[in-house]
Amino acid sequence: MSPSSSTPFLVTGGGIGGLAAALALARAGHAVRLLERAPEFAEVGAGLQVGPNASRVLDRLGVLDAVTATAFFPTRLTLRDALSGQRLASLDTGDSFRERFGYRYFVAHRADLHRALLVACEESGLVELIPGKEVAEIAEDHAGTRVRCADGSEFTADALVAADGLYSPARRLLIDDGDPVDSGYVAYRGTVPIEALTPQGGLREPDGMVIWVGPSLHLVQYPVRNGRLCNQVATIDTRRYTAHAGDLDAQLHAAFADTCPDVQAGIALLDTSRRWPMLDRSPALGWSRGSITLVGDAAHPMLQYLAQGACQAIEDGAALADAVDEHPGDTEAAFKAYETVRAPRTSRVQTTARKWGEVLHVDGIGRDLRAALLAARTTTDYDVVDWLYGHNAGTAA
Repeated sequence: MSPSSSTPFLVTGGGIGGLAAALALARAGHAVRLLERAPEFAEVGAGLQVGPNASRVLDRLGVLDAVTATAFFPTRLTLRDALSGQRLASLDTGDSFRERFGYRYFVAHRADLHRALLVACEESGLVELIPGKEVAEIAEDHAGTRVRCADGSEFTADALVAADGLYSPARRLLIDDGDPVDSGYVAYRGTVPIEALTPQGGLREPDGMVIWVGPSLHLVQYPVRNGRLCNQVATIDTRRYTAHAGDLDAQLHAAFADTCPDVQAGIALLDTSRRWPMLDRSPALGWSRGSITLVGDAAHPMLQYLAQGACQAIEDGAALADAVDEHPGDTEAAFKAYETVRAPRTSRVQTTARKWGEVLHVDGIGRDLRAALLAARTTTDYDVVDWLYGHNAGTAA
């Protein structure tokens, strides 16, 4: 297709959400053109967690084996007190978990998941991938949608699927809700060789995923790349830990100064050259209008506490493709059906992520109450996560 030719579906944003949506549409037989603003298709970041709700979709799309080839399957998810080192609770993710949800919980490098989706799109024969196209203007008329890029090129399509992230230009066109919400927390992320941690005792559970929780801070650790690397995410509330503000390294280490040796060993190895503010938005309706709809962070950005940002974007792709198939030739009806199914689901994930962040970061009597309540839970008590991991994405789910 030439840039001036129209295509049934135009996807903006070549991250995990955009690729998943494009691939889901392609698997259903639809031609897709995908625009990415960066000069090449690549994923930034380190590790990510994938629950069974997303694994189902990846399996359906035919990429699960490629993704899990270098993934790590933890035997349990563990919550520990960052100050005392005490184990607060564990959730078994082995055989009983797989029997319950049909798939194991796994952790992977973001680049590996992105690459698997990218290759599948390339091999589908129905997805045209075009990098170096920053969207400057979006216009809609009776014939569909027109996108003008910063370099002057224009693309037209019957329908636009915007997977262009937290600051989505398409969202600004559809929903007037201002800037994202800044939680006050920031995250430091990175991977280190697993052997750099274990000699120091910094990886307490090498076969599991651990969240060390403390007052207004936490550290997540889990192996990736078949256990060769450890992904670490340290999070602090900059409103509480104000010492050394502006010095990324000093502020992080001051915040974690009272944590146990296991945690401090991990913190000592973190890259402090960059950190990410933790932003989200309150749930909102109106993602879909006419021939335009949103997926992933463009529609429902969420805090990271449930590890569901990428998972929900992947679910979006499956539900979108199903809605299109259920409303052949009627893009507006398909997009409305897609939002009707997805909005309650993603709204619950967004709001629950905020609440879970509060639980992780309590102090004082709240910290003691959390320990007491969690102590009563068994390792195979899956009732609390049934709604999250048992979900089967699609318009009939």
